[in-house]
Parts: sequence; structure tokens; C-alpha cells
Amino acid sequence: MTDINTWIDNEVKTNDVVLFMKGTADMPMCGFSGRSVQILQQLGVPFKGVNVLDSNELRQGIKDYTNWPTVPQLYVKGEFVGGSDIMMEMFQSGELKTLMGEKGVA
Repeated sequence: MTDINTWIDNEVKTNDVVLFMKGTADMPMCGFSGRSVQILQQLGVPFKGVNVLDSNELRQGIKDYTNWPTVPQLYVKGEFVGGSDIMMEMFQSGELKTLMGEKGVA
């Protein structure tokens, strides 16, 4: 098995939009993950959800990967955007929609 950093790096770089979250898009396991999924669905953006609860290694690995202490974490075209609060602010200001457009994710 590849090390977790390499696996995360691959997910982030091979998917346009990735949400590392607790639970799945159909069944989020925390309010912040649920809110993040709703934001992306409202924008109509296809995304890959990665359930960090599947493994402790992944749950810790994603925090180390970005040096960001919480989940969910959103990546767009290989770039870390932020967590739930940042997503909410960017969504409300229209900035998230603009970012998706600029990155060619519509």
C-alpha cells in the first residue's frame, strides 16, 4: 500500500473537486460535512466525497497533508480551498461560485 500522503495527493490532483468529509455525500456523519455537501450540491458542482471515517490513517493524514486541524476539507483542481466555515462564507459572497467558474468546474 502506498503511504497515505501519496494517496491523498493523488486524489486531490486527479479529481477536479474533492471533499474530504466525515461520512458520505448521501449520509454525512457531522453537520459541517452535511453543510459542505449541500453547498456543493446547490452550486451544481460534481465532486468526489472521501470518507475520512474509513480509516484513522486517512483521518489524521488529511490534517497533516494540509496542516489544517478539521474536516471537512475542500480541494478544487488540486488546491486547498478550506473547511466548512470558509466554504459557507465563500458561498454566501458568491466567491465559491466564481472560483469554480475560474477553475473550469461548472
